Amino acid sequence: MSTFKADLVCSVLLAVFGAALGILGNGDTFRRKVSVELNPGLTPPSVLPPGVGLVHVRGLGLNDTLHFVLCNAGAPALLVVHTNSTQSAVQVDWPVFINRSSSGSLRVEPQSSVQYSSALVFTRVWEYDDVNNTADPQQTAESSFYPPYELQNFLWTLNVSANQSDLTVTLCGGEKTESFLNGSLCLQFSAFESEGRDEAWPSLRHNANSSQLHVWLDGVTPRGNDSRFALEFRAALGVTIHSCHDSVSQWVSSPVNSSGVVGYNLWKPVAYRKPQPVFEDATPCKHSQLVSVNRIPQSGLVQAYFTDDPHTYGLNISFGIDKDPVFYSDSKYISWTLLVGMGEPPADSFSTLIIIIITVGLGTPLAIIIVGGVFVWIRKRMSHSSVYEPIN
Repeated sequence: MSTFKADLVCSVLLAVFGAALGILGNGDTFRRKVSVELNPGLTPPSVLPPGVGLVHVRGLGLNDTLHFVLCNAGAPALLVVHTNSTQSAVQVDWPVFINRSSSGSLRVEPQSSVQYSSALVFTRVWEYDDVNNTADPQQTAESSFYPPYELQNFLWTLNVSANQSDLTVTLCGGEKTESFLNGSLCLQFSAFESEGRDEAWPSLRHNANSSQLHVWLDGVTPRGNDSRFALEFRAALGVTIHSCHDSVSQWVSSPVNSSGVVGYNLWKPVAYRKPQPVFEDATPCKHSQLVSVNRIPQSGLVQAYFTDDPHTYGLNISFGIDKDPVFYSDSKYISWTLLVGMGEPPADSFSTLIIIIITVGLGTPLAIIIVGGVFVWIRKRMSHSSVYEPIN
């Protein structure tokens, strides 16, 4: 009987841990071959303005290609284009692109292979004096807002870092003003070959169809003692809010053609006050209502790609919480992260540590209950079998 009990315990524990491992094993195994090129096809005498660059990241699949194009000509923008061809390529008419003389100077060829395209543009940084400590720009008087920082007028530096395990593009910029003497606004783009999770908080889960943008404001001198900031960005090509939850917020676009391909922008409503964040450095962030914008943003990339005016929508992300005693002047740092991609947004799941904790916390009592019940049942059976039955 002791052997039976031991086998039963092992079976129960294996079943519980097997379920946990099954959850871990359901990750996205799809991979892309990722490559990067800076200013593709640019040759003299064509020259970009100082600090301006166009970075093309190509994610090659088995029978499709995902193109990411990041550019800081005007307001910094990220263009996402998905094609059903492994031979599609980005082509730029550089003289026209540099002079912004007409649209269509940046194309993905063959154009018939394009299944989905959209652009995300960072347009302004708002600063307001939160004297009532509401951390809500919509509840703040208009007179408390300082003139916004127009990102199309920023001077940028660009850095591309690529190795076997990581591909990042970093844009850092600012104005020639007192506020930005020792400060900057930075955007860091990351592309991925496969499913995974960023080590740094908020540890968003990504896959081969997504990219990540990490945005931070560092060392900027605030114009008020109670200053808070908000980031304005716009999406081009029919983006609507699909859902908004307490844990994750996202936009998901409507399919643009019969292919049914959709795109998304996804984030957790949390920001951080330190470059190497821990739990204590987190602060909530919230977004405004999505609104339709009549004119396209002042981005050279958007103006070059879209031959017809796209549907454009705008959104603000503000940082802080009501009655929060910590203002930007206390840390002079705030960061926020989002995913940009196509297809179904990656479904966030429990981390390995949490699954182990749940397994131990729930599996052990369950195993005890099952083993105890079986043990009692066996004892009763054995006690009945040891008593003589009456003979008819």
